[in-house]
Amino acid sequence: MKLFDEIPAERPATPLLDTLDTPSALRAMSTAQLAQVADELRAYLLYSVGVSGGHFGAGLGVVELTVALHQALETPRDRLVWDVGHQAYPHKILTGRREAMPNIRHYGGLAAFPRRAESEYDTFGVGHSSTSISAALGMAMAARAKGETRRTCAVIGDGALTAGMAFEALAHAGHVDANLLVVLNDNEMSISENVGGIASYLARILVSKPYTTMREGGKKVLSHLPGALELARRTEEHMKGMVSPATLFEEMGFNYIGPIDGHDLPLLVQTLRNMRDLDGPQFLHVRTCKGRGFLPAEADPIGYHAITKLEKNGETPPPAPVKKSKPDDLLRPTPRNELSRPTPRNELSRPTPRKYCNVFGDWLCDMAAADARLIGITPAMREGSDLLRFSREYPERYFDVAIAEQHAVTLAGGMACEGMKPVVAIYSTFLQRGYDQLIHDVAVQALDVTFAIDRAGLVGEDGPTHHGSLDLSYLRCIPGMVVLAPADEAECRAMLTAAYHHPGPAAVRYPRGNGPGVEIPAHLKPLSIGRAERRRECGAEAGGRIALLAFGSLNTPAADVAEALDTSHLNMRSIKPLDREAVLAAAADHDLLVTLEENVVAGGAGSAVNELLLAEGVQVAVLNLGLPDVFVEHGKPAELLAECGLDAKGIEASIRARLP
Repeated sequence: MKLFDEIPAERPATPLLDTLDTPSALRAMSTAQLAQVADELRAYLLYSVGVSGGHFGAGLGVVELTVALHQALETPRDRLVWDVGHQAYPHKILTGRREAMPNIRHYGGLAAFPRRAESEYDTFGVGHSSTSISAALGMAMAARAKGETRRTCAVIGDGALTAGMAFEALAHAGHVDANLLVVLNDNEMSISENVGGIASYLARILVSKPYTTMREGGKKVLSHLPGALELARRTEEHMKGMVSPATLFEEMGFNYIGPIDGHDLPLLVQTLRNMRDLDGPQFLHVRTCKGRGFLPAEADPIGYHAITKLEKNGETPPPAPVKKSKPDDLLRPTPRNELSRPTPRNELSRPTPRKYCNVFGDWLCDMAAADARLIGITPAMREGSDLLRFSREYPERYFDVAIAEQHAVTLAGGMACEGMKPVVAIYSTFLQRGYDQLIHDVAVQALDVTFAIDRAGLVGEDGPTHHGSLDLSYLRCIPGMVVLAPADEAECRAMLTAAYHHPGPAAVRYPRGNGPGVEIPAHLKPLSIGRAERRRECGAEAGGRIALLAFGSLNTPAADVAEALDTSHLNMRSIKPLDREAVLAAAADHDLLVTLEENVVAGGAGSAVNELLLAEGVQVAVLNLGLPDVFVEHGKPAELLAECGLDAKGIEASIRARLP
């Protein structure tokens, strides 16, 4: 391997690397040619980062690993998922972006991290750590569900492996029937000390075809002898434990191999080719040196994590402390012909109210029967979210990932990448625990994931830790997110269908407990996204014309207030996108708009109305009613709504106090 003590000021000669437009050519190369590619790749990486600045040491450390991965795997058909992306520069160079590397991280240039829109080889967009195993597991499970034989590999660093989310994914992966290879890139920053040549020797033995054949055959023979199979398992475990940190990963359900030298290219290729076709979860521990091949970075791997660009005098830049991309198109409401009219209320014929979670549970089974791509995911809330029937009728499409909300969201993102249609059933406050994953692993990539958000609003006796007071605010600010809130059981079913068919991230948030009691249709007809429903017009003689703009559950008290005060009543249905025409029409025809939501006022649905009116230059009086700027204590929901002034009596009082 060629060593460098300074960054090349001129583009180095890379004759063999220049012939690689795709990594498929690596699979026909000899060992000597692969070594030459690795040397040229390291030289070009030094040069290109010297031109552009950027992440540095991690990429140098995985040059040989990157070459071996693309040589052993049939990318992009086989899925290769990088964690964080600091180490993905060599991957970008090998996958058709070599000449664009000098503009990486510059406006209009390549992204600093893997990005799905940039290349088919970038299977999952990253940038935050510890997401790779969850995403790759989702891809592997999707491949199994579709009967596809493609391989899936996640590459994660020892630093990223310290995050709880990575262990959430490992714990789940070890107990599902999916073929997943996890490669741990251990660059001496943590985990374990190198255990010497015997570990590499044992690794060769453990992944060799004779050994694996003997191991599986031995299991069949020993299974007929009482106690022999357990004795053999323990003997193998103790042998591995003597020379490697295998026990932890073996106990989690993985077949652990390693650690091996991550700069020994022939060994890497041989090991990866042997492991890629093994069934079940596999774990390869690779030891690398951060900054490998560049002497200043090897001496100071932390300082040379990233560098500024090379100065004109050609001097090697000092370590640097560690694009503005076009925003996604704004969501536009569904075209509307006219505001839909309400169905007359008939108290005598009203059906028995049903719990919203039961409406969701029935919808999930019905939609699963209609679409084989549907996957149901829950973080240990099968009964609470009413997935019990679904888990029994569709056990192969039901996944309880345990109390691992972060993993649940990213797992869904990985499945969506493979064309599946994941539905994540999750409580409002539990989604807060997976908020970064919602933004980073789903919304940024515009992945088709449906979120069924239960326990929205005031949930009752569980108190402030479980009140879903914030979801409209924290969802509404996410670009590309659709957010819907049903007024009743029938709307809940129709909104879930609409969210499911929307080709991107969408959420339906509904409260705990029963709906007002309306007939629920058996069909799966979607409700139009971004279209409000006019439920009542204020009387012609009403003084001080008022319009109630109600979101979700507060449509029930709004109906009583509208009758008492003779006001207009709009069921807004969609928080994002907001029905622009309905809001502007209400502002033109009324003297006061009153927004109603079971969410904090700050940043909520009422704020969306305010922002629209301000942007359009419309001046009209607005009263925003919602949850107060405090953590509401526990109590029965009716008691808490009354305390917050959000029952019919409190809403009417607030409006009367605002009137002359």
